[in-house]
Formats: sequence, structure tokens, C-alpha cells
Amino acid sequence: MLNSNLPEPELLKALLEPLLEDFNYWLDRSANLLETEEMPFLSDEEQSDLLARVKQAQQEVGAAKGLFQATGGQVGIETTALMPWHRLLAECWQVSARFRSLQSDPPGK
Repeated sequence: MLNSNLPEPELLKALLEPLLEDFNYWLDRSANLLETEEMPFLSDEEQSDLLARVKQAQQEVGAAKGLFQATGGQVGIETTALMPWHRLLAECWQVSARFRSLQSDPPGK
């Protein structure tokens, strides 16, 4: 549990740093899945578009993380900047769940 008595920069670092790491982790996993597997329920164009959006988000998260680190954790990120990344990951999680579900279905079902 976070200590709400932390000075603001330390609280920001305690919250934002792990959040950016999580975004990096899940975006990397999503990119890997989209680059290595064919999603039978997506057209080639849809899969390419999703991958391009993931790669764009990876660059944005990387830039935000770089800025955060360069300023010693003195810079925050607006919620309006985080929400598109969150929505994109939710979309990727749905694609991944559907893909895994298709893989676990017995043949001929």
C-alpha cells in the first residue's frame, strides 16, 4: 500500500514508474503476438493496423518514460495521455483472449 504522506515527487515516482513499466511490458507482449501469430478473426489490414497502433504507443510510452527519468521523476503524465494506451491494451487483451480461446478449442468444433 502506498504511503500518502510521501513528498509529491516520491509519490509520483512510486505511482508512475511502475505504471510505465506495465505499459511497456504489455505493449511488448502485444506486439510480439501480433508479429508472430496470424489472427484468423482479423483481416490482414486489421492486424497490421493494430500492430502499428501498438508500435506507436510503445514509442509514446518510451518517450514519456525517458522524459520522466530525465527530469528525475519531476514530470507527470496527464490522464488523457494514459487513457488511449489503456484502451489499446484492453483491445489487445481481447484479441489475445479470443486467439487463445480458438487455440484451445478442439478441432472440428
